[in-house]
Amino acid sequence: MAATISVASLAEDAETPFLLPQEDTVDGAVDYNGHPAIRSKHGRWRSASFIIGVEVAERIAYYGITSNLITYLTGPLGQSTATAAANANAWGGFGSLFPIVGAIIADSFLGRYRTIVVSSFIYILGLGLLTLAAVLPFGCNNTTSDCGTQPFRTVFIYLSLYLVAIGQSGHKPCVQAFGADQFDGQDPDESKAKSSFFNWWYWCMCLGPLLVISVLNYIQDNVGWGIGFGIPCIIMTIALVLFLIGTPTYRYIVTGEEHSAFVRIGRVFAAAARNWHVKQSTIEVEEEAQGFIAFHGSEQFCSDDNNIACCKSEVEEAKAVLRLFPVWAASLVYAIVFSQSSTFFIKQGLTMDRSLGPNFSVPPASLQSFISLSVVLFIPIYDRILVPIARTLTGKPAGITMLQRIGMGMLISIVSMVIAAIVEKKRLNTAFEHGLIDLPDTTVPMSVWWLVPQYVLFGVSDVFTMVGLQEFFYDQVPTELRSVGLSLYLSVFGLGSLLSSLMVSVIDKSTGSNGQDSWFSNNLNRAHLDYFYSLLAGLSVIGLILFVYCSKSYIYNRKNAI
Repeated sequence: MAATISVASLAEDAETPFLLPQEDTVDGAVDYNGHPAIRSKHGRWRSASFIIGVEVAERIAYYGITSNLITYLTGPLGQSTATAAANANAWGGFGSLFPIVGAIIADSFLGRYRTIVVSSFIYILGLGLLTLAAVLPFGCNNTTSDCGTQPFRTVFIYLSLYLVAIGQSGHKPCVQAFGADQFDGQDPDESKAKSSFFNWWYWCMCLGPLLVISVLNYIQDNVGWGIGFGIPCIIMTIALVLFLIGTPTYRYIVTGEEHSAFVRIGRVFAAAARNWHVKQSTIEVEEEAQGFIAFHGSEQFCSDDNNIACCKSEVEEAKAVLRLFPVWAASLVYAIVFSQSSTFFIKQGLTMDRSLGPNFSVPPASLQSFISLSVVLFIPIYDRILVPIARTLTGKPAGITMLQRIGMGMLISIVSMVIAAIVEKKRLNTAFEHGLIDLPDTTVPMSVWWLVPQYVLFGVSDVFTMVGLQEFFYDQVPTELRSVGLSLYLSVFGLGSLLSSLMVSVIDKSTGSNGQDSWFSNNLNRAHLDYFYSLLAGLSVIGLILFVYCSKSYIYNRKNAI
């Protein structure tokens, strides 16, 4: 079932009325039979719940792999820590950047619904093969590192992992777009619900993994990798079945354009490149005022295939896409900061007092759960308390604009990095006061709970910036390119992670020369993560200033975009 239905099929249906006059239909949307979607029967929260369910399952499956992948690579596969880290980062980067390809396929060929179904099958296939790789002996012992010399096993595992990444690349940008499609932005009530959808979408994305991942990690470490990888496969399969059950309730967006948005926008760019040196004539100025722009010849229309000619609406459509990139670029610093929670924050925690009672030590990686926990707790406060108050003051359905929301999260992330730098400075001073500078394996007598505030602020900033970016890149692209818009949002964090790695490598090499300890020395008591966090805070201030500058000149491309 494609999410894009031709107008011609609707015209045929119109000859034989099948709806009662009083039934309220949704403009630009049809049901799975190609009939106009009825507002009371199709879409809204009932349909969105099916779609949210499949996304929660996908997140559980993804984090069920990535949260413990380095342990699997260094354990059963017998890889070195450096090799395993590089392979895990490469796999994660591919999964973050490749969704742009899946989004293009969805928006140009298959449609969102079909892409979700196909990518889910690929995802399940990858999870199933990964489970087999963990269960089958391949001539080695699964519980030890004897398998590192088994090339066939290694190839089989990476084939499985990259099938999962390919499934994710089609799944992730389309599911959220398809979920938001279930709300009519032109209807006042549904417009408010659509804004809330992005809040509760992210809430569910954080709650599901928060409740399940620690259990999966325990099973993988203590019961077996086969069961630990098999459970996400089963969860993903059940979610796909539920998604298919919801098929009759969904709204599918129709297109009334002869050419796809890619063709229309590409034609504008091609015409601009071809005629950049041509001075506009008086005739062309008159034509532009009449509603179309002819880049070659004086009497060309949008449907002319002999020469390059573009409607004014097509030019505006291309401008709307171009306007996104300054916001995209200004958000990269936030993405760089975002990547620190799963790297250096954990390394700090390893050196600190993690005891919780006489016999239990808190795993430092588990502190990341405070990000998800703060999201789960703060989103209801934001959606049910802060938004209504702001709505009363501003008159806007979402209370504040999308760009204001993103900027607020960036400001909170700056505060988080400042606090991180202060806490790290205190940890270094504590290590110095107790003579632990050259004893990196000795616990610094400072509680690991000092790290909690920076994790919590990360979560609060996510509620503003992460959710805001999702809504922004969905809403501000042409309707047919919403999957591509969300893939642009994903690419911010994919590229941000790569830039963070590059930044760390350059700083490590430049500060560790001439026999000096680098900012990222293996002995953290001689390192200077406080300098690095301060640098990130400074860069974040610059990034926020650039973001505010871009926001002030940004023109929303829809009346309902707020």
